[in-house]
This record gives sequence, structure tokens and C-alpha cells, in this order.
Amino acid sequence: MRASDLKTYAKNTWCPGCGNFAIELAARQAFVELMEGGKLRIENLVVLSGIGCHAKMSDYLRVNSFYSLHGRVVAPATGVKLANPELTVVGFAGDGDAYGEGLEHLVFAAKRNVGISMIIHDNGVYGLTTGQFTPTSPPGFPGKSTPRGSPEDPINPIALMLSSGATFVARAFPGNLQHLRSMIREAISHRGFSIVDVLQPCVTFRDTWDFFSKRVYDLQERGHDSSNWEEAMDRAREWDYGGGAERIPIGIFYKAERPTFEERVLGGRRPRGLPMPNLERILKDHI
Repeated sequence: MRASDLKTYAKNTWCPGCGNFAIELAARQAFVELMEGGKLRIENLVVLSGIGCHAKMSDYLRVNSFYSLHGRVVAPATGVKLANPELTVVGFAGDGDAYGEGLEHLVFAAKRNVGISMIIHDNGVYGLTTGQFTPTSPPGFPGKSTPRGSPEDPINPIALMLSSGATFVARAFPGNLQHLRSMIREAISHRGFSIVDVLQPCVTFRDTWDFFSKRVYDLQERGHDSSNWEEAMDRAREWDYGGGAERIPIGIFYKAERPTFEERVLGGRRPRGLPMPNLERILKDHI
């Protein structure tokens, strides 16, 4: 199979130059590489998306897919994984989607080490609704809802996920397609919860191509030890998602092995295929 085989007939409506194009291409290439390596079966892949420009991934990828509500990608992704742990579950979400509306789901998925992968299209702006500030917008960002500039400091998703117990935390930039593809591939290959924060330029409302191109560097090329949580947190603090950074690290910040949520909850059971339980009895026992 070729990466082009995973394209659909849907007309692409992203703005010319949008960083989403590279993410979609990198995802298709990563899926094919994983299939060729025997680590993924296309019929076992399930892609979920939220609401926003990123969500069109469900339209553009010819795989099993599911549109969720705004900010709720993680919740149905967790349900899919628990119903059938043999599936490969990949969620795509925007920064407003994942770090705003759905933040509590994301934190608990990391805490529980649910065996899903989250790819975050982080452009620091609500693009589909024409330019409001998000949790990762820099202070002073003059969005549609804050014409005089955002009065808030951004959150740092990398530090947040490390603090929440995530066992795979990475960052990528669409300007380096090969690296982005490898981060998606590594995230999907990880056993447990994985997240890739992708610094995705929005050419219409927050064009960051030039800013990031001049500053990103590869952690792995600098000899970063991704098994060291303290070192990962130090690298996460190297850039706080505000302005003025000289260098911005991309790559795998942290990677660890830990029992997954589905292993702990299911203990080897496979809910898919089991007979329907007696709901009246369950309600009687628990209410």
C-alpha cells in the first residue's frame, strides 16, 4: 500500500500553506510504514477527531474514523480502546480542543496511561471560528476576542503532560516532515498513552512558519536522554509557548513503560464479542 492510497475523494478545504497538510501527509506515511513493518493492520486502525480545522482529518484519511464533539476526542477514544484493546486508536485534536474544552479528559488519559495516541494540531488560535486566542496563544495575542491582546500567559502542554504522568511526550514541527512522520510513528508504536504536540502554523490567523523554522532543534540530535523525567522537564521549560525564545526543542521529551489502563481494568478480558450483560442486574447491584 502507498500513502496516496489512504487519501479520500473529499475536497480539501484547508487554506493554502496550512500546516495541516504536512500533518495529514505525515500521518498517512507513518501508517504505511507501520503496516510495512508489521506493527499496524489498517482494518484495526481507528482515527478520531474533534471539532475544528484539524477535524477534517476524519474526512481526508481513508481509514475507520469517528467525529467526536468539541474537546471530546479522548473520551470516545478511551471507550474504543476499552471495548477492543486490539485496535490502534489515534486521536487528532486542536489546541483549543485538547488544552481547552477537553483538558480534563487529556490529563486523566495521561494519568491512567490509556493506550491511545493523541496528535495535537497546536497553532495557538481558534482558526475555524476565525481567530480567537486559545490556551497556548502567547500573551498579548490580538485575536478576534481579544483585540487589545490576550491578558493571559499560555499553558505549557509538554510540562503539563509530564506532570500528569504521560509515558510518551513529544513535539514536532510540520516544516520538518521526516521528523514529524517519525514522531507520529513512534507515538503509535508506544504501548500506553502517547502525545505529539505539533507546532502547526495557521497561515490565515497566526502564521508561525518563519518563527519556528528559525528556532526548532532536534532533541535526539543533541543527545537528550528521553528516559530521564527531570531532564525532560528541563527541556520542556526551555520554551514556555510565549515569545522571545532563542531555541525550541522538538523530538521525544520522555518515554517510559508502565501498565496500561486497559490492562489494569480488563485484566486480559476482551469486551468485544462478549454477550450483552444483564443491565437490570447491574443497576440493582450498583444503585
